[in-house]
Amino acid sequence: FPHMLMFADRNRVEKEETFEISSAARDRFSMELLIETPTEVDTQRALMFDTAYHDVDRLIERVTPAIFNYTELNTIAATIQDSIKASETLQRYALDLWRATRDPGEFGITISGVNMKELIQAGASPRGMAMLMRAARVAAWLAGRDFLTPEDLQAVYSETMAHRIFFSPLYELRRSEISREFMTHILNRISAP
Repeated sequence: FPHMLMFADRNRVEKEETFEISSAARDRFSMELLIETPTEVDTQRALMFDTAYHDVDRLIERVTPAIFNYTELNTIAATIQDSIKASETLQRYALDLWRATRDPGEFGITISGVNMKELIQAGASPRGMAMLMRAARVAAWLAGRDFLTPEDLQAVYSETMAHRIFFSPLYELRRSEISREFMTHILNRISAP
């Protein structure tokens, strides 16, 4: 399936009849996005009363036809990835972001109520860091640049890394409250060039 993009969803509240996927399987997802219930009344009203939102096929019919053929996506993606460059300084910054997921103590990262020496079972994988860089290059491209900035990495860091950090069983049940805070502490502690 050369032109396939997969999405998966899960209910953050009701988990009794669902099963968490393994850490290795979770690592294969490029990003984990938290989607909150909209707070704008007009959006809430549309979701409730616009019947197109109750029928995916009708909703898709509203989407403007393709700007280009979907079979070109792989070529476009490769062009973006090949054209966005990272300076030596930015590469060192990215490596520090990676190392902090594996050994937060080395960077003085602490979380209140968490024994940092027992928190991490395994940090981000090489695949995870590759996904971070892919997403950051897209952020740079969308900003009209052919080079990466620290802000590009920071913009996608939590979404590409939080689900890739493997906590010890003691902390895994608290993943939702710890992982985002951990990502924030890493970004705050690692000096950006």
